[in-house]
Amino acid sequence: MKHAGRTSVLIIGGGINGVGTFRDLSLQGIDVTLIERGDYCQGASGASSHMIHGGIRYLENGEFRLVRESVVERNALLKLAPHYVKPLQTTIPVFSTFSGILAAPLRFLTHRQGAPRERGAVLIKAGLTLYDAFSRAGGTVPRHKFIGRKASLAQLPKLRPDVKYTATYFDASVHNPERLTLDVLQDGLRANPRSRAVNYVSAVGSSDEGIVLRDELSGEVFPVQADVVVNASGAWVDGTNSALGQPSSFMGGTKGSHIVLDHPELLAACAGREIFFEHSDGRIVLIYPMGDRVLVGTTDIETDMDAAAVCTDAEIDYFFDLIHHVFPTVRATRDSIVYTFSGVRPLPRHDDTQPGFVSRDYRIERGTTANRPMLSLVGGKWTTFRALSEHLADEVLGLLQRSRTVSTAAMPIGGGMGFPQQPRDIAAWTEANGAGLPAERVRLLLERYGTRAAEVAAFIVDGEDRPLQTTREVSTRELEYMVLQEQVQHISDVIIRRTALAFNGLVSAELIDEIADILGTYLDWTAAERKGEIEDTRRLLQEQHKVSVHSLVA
Repeated sequence: MKHAGRTSVLIIGGGINGVGTFRDLSLQGIDVTLIERGDYCQGASGASSHMIHGGIRYLENGEFRLVRESVVERNALLKLAPHYVKPLQTTIPVFSTFSGILAAPLRFLTHRQGAPRERGAVLIKAGLTLYDAFSRAGGTVPRHKFIGRKASLAQLPKLRPDVKYTATYFDASVHNPERLTLDVLQDGLRANPRSRAVNYVSAVGSSDEGIVLRDELSGEVFPVQADVVVNASGAWVDGTNSALGQPSSFMGGTKGSHIVLDHPELLAACAGREIFFEHSDGRIVLIYPMGDRVLVGTTDIETDMDAAAVCTDAEIDYFFDLIHHVFPTVRATRDSIVYTFSGVRPLPRHDDTQPGFVSRDYRIERGTTANRPMLSLVGGKWTTFRALSEHLADEVLGLLQRSRTVSTAAMPIGGGMGFPQQPRDIAAWTEANGAGLPAERVRLLLERYGTRAAEVAAFIVDGEDRPLQTTREVSTRELEYMVLQEQVQHISDVIIRRTALAFNGLVSAELIDEIADILGTYLDWTAAERKGEIEDTRRLLQEQHKVSVHSLVA
């Protein structure tokens, strides 16, 4: 990246909230520059539980505004991003009737967990009734249903036999948070040709010439002048502020980890539903089928911000314990794990408040850097990114003395525009927009890009293309598209964030080598750089995701 020069707004942070704000401001005709020190959606945004939810458990925190906003935004995303956001049937197994009624008011008033007290049927019923009331605004999700033990075991026979009830309601899921983030980014780039976004660029200081940036690929350091700076670097907001000469202590992030299992028995036990429940320590956890894999999470642990967030052996033991808690006859072992991931939630500083009771709401802190106003985003969650981005963009517009001209409240996101959802409509779209590619290939592109798949298909057929020998997930020409249009710089960008190859445990030594050969051609890697990329990728998978890369050849 060469000298960025001048921009009206500089956004630091390429997670979903920074990217959402970039899109919103670009739509208002503001020239915006967004930088991300790693890849887009590499931090907490890519380490989520893959849920778009109203936050039923926030009710006991008294965060009624957040719950109301969350269910409205959830309902909206089901319509605006149907290519990535899908309805999610969620079931809560309940093992007592009255437990927790006396403890709940104390939790509500003090936000301290205390001794674990199971939430019983009466408490859960009350919460879901209130949740239904919030969910009426802007959507048509069904009301919750409560059934007894016999019917519960008929539907979910692997549940603990002492289950008294199950409560089932609907939230939503996002199977591809990384791709949804990229789609929002593309919206912003296309809305304003003066806006720009770059990954692998960090903010390292401030001077009279502006904010000092560093290209993490070339090492080049250069200034950019901005009228307003937005710090949306998530859990690293304080570190970014310190680098910009404005030390702060806003943040108190906690680590959340997950494991992904190849476990047909557990997958069948879930019966297509997310199982969402309270573990024996009072923590709300989940077991969540995703395709032919099962996601299990999550923890909520105080963490060292200077250390990489990784899933520990103790957390894995905790996940196996929670599986056994609801499905006592289902045995999970480490041999079933195909992927693990961890992220640091951008929570506000919370002192002695229990992590589970720290607000998931957000606030905006004002400051200055390089003699220009700076806004720091504290908190925020995936579900409310559009509303949060609107709020943050309005604050920026006020500082620029500009007015909002476009609302994103009813605006489809990228490939969600005209997305076909019924089998007949999918077949018709595939035939009309596949540019002559095989139908199966076009359907995969439609799943990955939404209706932007038409653009990708046209790009693929407009050049020499061949499928990879090690996977049918991508082709050489699609990888070229990812380099040119999605700023892929590393092998890990492809296998972790542009595709679900790593998540699904489909990475082999041969796959890494083949992708290295192809990317090396497009990115002009030397032989040494190619070798380093392969080694870095294998090390990253092993150290941060507990994936040991094996050869396909015995």
